[in-house]
Amino acid sequence: MLEIKNLNSGYGEAQVLQDFSCFIPEGKITALMGRNGMGKTTLLKTIMGLIRASSGQICLQDVPIQKLETYKISQAGIGYVPQGREVFEQFTVYENLRLAALGSSLKNLEILPQIYNWFPILEERRDQKAGTFSGGQQQILAIARALVTRPKLLLLDEPTEGIQPSIVHEIGVKLSEIASTTGLTVLLVEQNVDMVKTMANAVAFIENGKLMEQVDIHDLEENDTLLQRYLSI
Repeated sequence: MLEIKNLNSGYGEAQVLQDFSCFIPEGKITALMGRNGMGKTTLLKTIMGLIRASSGQICLQDVPIQKLETYKISQAGIGYVPQGREVFEQFTVYENLRLAALGSSLKNLEILPQIYNWFPILEERRDQKAGTFSGGQQQILAIARALVTRPKLLLLDEPTEGIQPSIVHEIGVKLSEIASTTGLTVLLVEQNVDMVKTMANAVAFIENGKLMEQVDIHDLEENDTLLQRYLSI
């Protein structure tokens, strides 16, 4: 699905990703884990074209996308939920979802009944302003907004940040269900180990901008030395 080869990217002279290479398999949820400052968010922003790679290649279904504009990357089939959610607080739930369709195709509004089936609270509060939602409810809206574009690949950056544990579990279970029933591929940046174990099929560990190891989730559950090695301070 997504293949990254020898990717170098960063901010000016500060290179964060250094010859980063990995493969994200189709129809699976892969979690990217590592300590703060190791390049996780930079990777997602580089995939989306928000940061330009200085070298290397990003291929979505064998098609290079690293030189495309961000809107074209989105149209190619990548949805992005940034850290901090970034919903339009003065707009209603429906207006937030409609904006996603305007940015892709108004035909995508046809998926709204399915979105409401997955997340009933959004239908119940479709005319409520997003800024009145709790952090967890805003995260649900941000995920739904990305799903309106019918992505092949969904990028999630720290979706549990600032959210109460019960909502975290709910989001994890629902995303696992969506991925398994639709074939959606997910690349998840997450520090919450419980969330990763709930959702992920595989885990990739990043350190100093490089991929260190990529393992099946069962290997992680049976051996926590990797968590200690790449997450402990």
